[in-house]
Amino acid sequence: MATVTAGCVAGILAAGLIGPAQSSAAGAPGAVPCPGDLAAKATCYSGQDPHGAHYTVAIPHTWNGTLVMHAHGGPDLGEESDPQRSAEDLARWSVMVDEGYAWAGSAYRRGGYGTRMAASDTENLRRLFTEKFGPPRTTLIHGQSWGGNVAAKTIEMYGSGAGAPYDGALLTNGVLAGGSRGYDYRVDLRVVYQYYCHNHPRPSEPSYPLWMGLRQDSTMTGAGLRSRLQECTGYASEPADRTSLQQRNLDDILAVTKIPERTLESHLSFATFTFRDIVGRLGMRSPFSNEHVRYSGSHDDAALNAGVERFSADPSARRDLSYDSDVTGSVSVPVLTMHAIDDPTAFVEHEAAYRDSLKGSHRDRRLVQTFTQEGEHSGLSTAEYASAVSALSDWVRTGRKPTAASVASSCPAYDAEYATGCFFRPDYRPAPYASRVNPRAGATHWPAMTRAQEKRWSRLGDVGITP
Repeated sequence: MATVTAGCVAGILAAGLIGPAQSSAAGAPGAVPCPGDLAAKATCYSGQDPHGAHYTVAIPHTWNGTLVMHAHGGPDLGEESDPQRSAEDLARWSVMVDEGYAWAGSAYRRGGYGTRMAASDTENLRRLFTEKFGPPRTTLIHGQSWGGNVAAKTIEMYGSGAGAPYDGALLTNGVLAGGSRGYDYRVDLRVVYQYYCHNHPRPSEPSYPLWMGLRQDSTMTGAGLRSRLQECTGYASEPADRTSLQQRNLDDILAVTKIPERTLESHLSFATFTFRDIVGRLGMRSPFSNEHVRYSGSHDDAALNAGVERFSADPSARRDLSYDSDVTGSVSVPVLTMHAIDDPTAFVEHEAAYRDSLKGSHRDRRLVQTFTQEGEHSGLSTAEYASAVSALSDWVRTGRKPTAASVASSCPAYDAEYATGCFFRPDYRPAPYASRVNPRAGATHWPAMTRAQEKRWSRLGDVGITP
């Protein structure tokens, strides 16, 4: 089966083939039609867990006994759990069910940032699956994009010790540097953009420190932000239709931040709306800093560095964001990652940061990293997903660790079925994270938590990022 496109998913949902839970009891799954080709291969269920998180489950008619828990990316913004989100994810990653795995995905109890919250909701769904459908033989977790961060955090929170619930993890195009430094290039974009454009906010609008992303009471929409970006850079116009100032602004912003032009708008949107969400959940404390960053690549670096807005992080806010989303590398199960070399959203250098985390915990023997010569973030070749999850499953079952080359060599057999291509580069190694993202001095040294703060986190850390 070919990869399901966003347009196909929209059509499936519009046709009403995937719906919200049909059971009135929280946590009790109700049977629903499966999307697309899965209707003849599996039985699907949906429901809402006791914390309010909507979920979708699919069990193949011929189940191989392995459950794949899915952690979705984003984060989506908003305060309600999206009843359609997990159904969309099932349609996008239906290859897991095609290959015989049961699949379960949570939409999380709310939108907005909260890595530990999302990990907790994923674990809640795993327990619900076991209660309702019986224990699987093995359980894997798959995380895509920010979901890669969620999945990596999940196996650290729940996956250690005898009888751990997760047997392995597949992390694809993951944001694996964690929240405390994984968004630094968007911090840089936010301040560099404002230096050149002066319209976010405009001089006539109330000012605010740019680490906020956007004022909490602002009514700006995504369309409004795109309009300002177009006004300053002409990014949506053909080069011949841009003014000379727009072209220079665009060239300077892209050169300094190293962000691809095709994803400039999405990165700026994250640095606006998601930053506002993160800062709001941290009690209006800033976890971000650019105090000593030296920007380069513009037509006038001296003027840029003299004029760009500077700010330092609140140490407690940075610590809290780190606790919520940074990985320690302390993993006890096999982890296989797959990342597009030209991923324009979560740069491939995130993988170097993740490997360093596991090396620091002396757990890198549990890690296999694979890379593909692709340039998309939200989805890779279906045949590649099939070969990667199979390699991970075999590793868990037999204890024989795969290699990047062995994963690549297994792909053509799956491509004979899916015809989506195999683009693995077994010889590729990403450059250090700091080669792509301006490092922050002292960014890995947080003030220690007091015993009282640790207790607050143990109670509240799983449901948000404000202790």
